[in-house]
Amino acid sequence: MLQTTVGDAESMAELFESFGLAMATGVLCIYIVLVLLFKDFVQPVTILAALVLSVPGAFLALFVTGQAISMSSMIGLIMLMGIATKNSILLVDYVILARREHGLDRWNALLDACRKRARPIVMTTIAMGAGMLPIAIGIGTDPSFRAPMAIVVIGGLITSTFLSLLVIPVVFTFVDDAIVWIRQHLPKPHA
Repeated sequence: MLQTTVGDAESMAELFESFGLAMATGVLCIYIVLVLLFKDFVQPVTILAALVLSVPGAFLALFVTGQAISMSSMIGLIMLMGIATKNSILLVDYVILARREHGLDRWNALLDACRKRARPIVMTTIAMGAGMLPIAIGIGTDPSFRAPMAIVVIGGLITSTFLSLLVIPVVFTFVDDAIVWIRQHLPKPHA
C-alpha cells in the first residue's frame, strides 16, 4: 500500500512540474506576442493580470464540485489562460485605441472601453461556459476525465470575466501611472 502511494505521489509531482513548465512557457509566449502587438514592454503586464484573476475561480469550482486536481484540470487551466487573456486584450486594446485615435483622456477611455467591450467579453464567457456545461455535468463519453477540465474552465471564466471588468481598468491605471513616472524620472538620451 505504501509503495503505491509513494508512486502516485511521485507521478503527481512530475505531472505538476511538467504543467508548471508548460504554463510558464505559455505565459512567456503570451507576453512576447503582447509586446509585439502593443509595441510596449510594460503594458502587457496589465493583460497578464487577468491570468491571476482566473486561477482562484478555477480552484474554487474544483473544490465546490468535489473534483481533484488532475491532468485534465491542468489542461483546463492552460485553456483558461488563453481565454482570460483574450478578454483582457479586448479591454486594454480598446483603451489604447481610444486614447491614441480618438484623443480621449485615460478615465474616459477606460469608461468607454468597459461600456463597449463588456458585451463581447460576457458573450464569449457565456458561449464558452454553455459549451463546456454538458461536459462538466457528465453528459457524453468518459466524464470522469473531461469533467474536471470543463469545471476549471467554467469556474475560471466566471471569476475572470467579472473581476477583469473591475480590476483590469485599475491595474491599467497603475501601470500607466508607473510608465509616466518612469518617463519623467529617467534621464533623456542625448541625440
